[in-house]
Amino acid sequence: MSLLELDARFMERALALADSARGLTSPNPLVGAVVVRDGLVAGEGYHAQAGTAHAERLALAAAGLQARGATLYVTLEPCVHQGRTPPCVSAVVEAGIRRVVVAVLDPNPRVSGGGVAALRQAGIAVSVGCREADARRLNRPFFTWITERRPFVTLKAAMSLDGKIAGWDRSSRWITGEAARRAGHRLRSESDAVAVGIGTLLADDPELTVRLEPAWPREPHRVVVDSRARTPCSARVLSAGSPGRTLIAVTEAAPSENVEALAARGAQVVRLPARDERVDLAALAAELARRDVTALLLEGGGELNAAFLEAGLVDRVVVFVAPMLLGGRSAPTPLEGPGRGLKEAFRLTAMTVRREGEDLVIEGDIDRGESDVHGPR
Repeated sequence: MSLLELDARFMERALALADSARGLTSPNPLVGAVVVRDGLVAGEGYHAQAGTAHAERLALAAAGLQARGATLYVTLEPCVHQGRTPPCVSAVVEAGIRRVVVAVLDPNPRVSGGGVAALRQAGIAVSVGCREADARRLNRPFFTWITERRPFVTLKAAMSLDGKIAGWDRSSRWITGEAARRAGHRLRSESDAVAVGIGTLLADDPELTVRLEPAWPREPHRVVVDSRARTPCSARVLSAGSPGRTLIAVTEAAPSENVEALAARGAQVVRLPARDERVDLAALAAELARRDVTALLLEGGGELNAAFLEAGLVDRVVVFVAPMLLGGRSAPTPLEGPGRGLKEAFRLTAMTVRREGEDLVIEGDIDRGESDVHGPR
């Protein structure tokens, strides 16, 4: 087996280790590390939670004296700055590592390139770029949050085969089956915040909580986009979990008495600029980023979904499709708003399709390429 093949093999293990903490490390990235000596794994580790030991230090500790002269595989460039924990570069140097294989450089300006430079200055051979595309995809929320100062946004919808998210009478429980609903809760668990519009809240009164077994240890923010503060004080988003994890985004048009009543229930009510008499979604995204929201799950409904798309804020789309037909001229769909013509349609790339029980799950990334992405296919 060639050196490149060995590097890819051990980096795959490091990526798998990093992925095991999905949804638990924010606002820190997912990172995995493996120490290899004489072709065998001597130690491994992954970053499990913000504020805890980094992957490199855990892997080096597990390897002990076997780390001297070994190769370290790490999915993200080792940090060179003091944060909640000491810099990892110093630990790598002190352990006597001979070679470091890095999947991708850290986009954080405090780190980017600095960790690699410090390792090379210490006489350690460094290789960068092994499984880089996989490492970037693993940490898309972190990269988006750092480079664009907004959350990575996933638009999630559950619909019938004919594209309805509810019946003509607004009944929507349940369009998809139990397996698909569990998958939906896993999406929530991977997010720092879950958002709906006021229309969906008034129609469905959702909790927006993570309901998995065993109980999930993190509580995502519950976000309601509600320009006029129409959220009832009896809404379940205010009583499901910690009230302070509910954020209601309003504009200056929201009546003060409504805002004060919601704040008295414990919600965080944030006044944001308006655009076309609605909450400016770019301002909302920036506000969420300031609150360390790196991944936002958008659960609509159709008006809010369309508004996020038109604002250029959606990165990924996940649609659960149930094997049923609802029909109905007035039945809501995942996308409302003014709509687009075929030539201007939002296109998806990197598409995947899988089964969750009896339902299909279709995923794709919003295609922002500059080529002829809107033309005939």
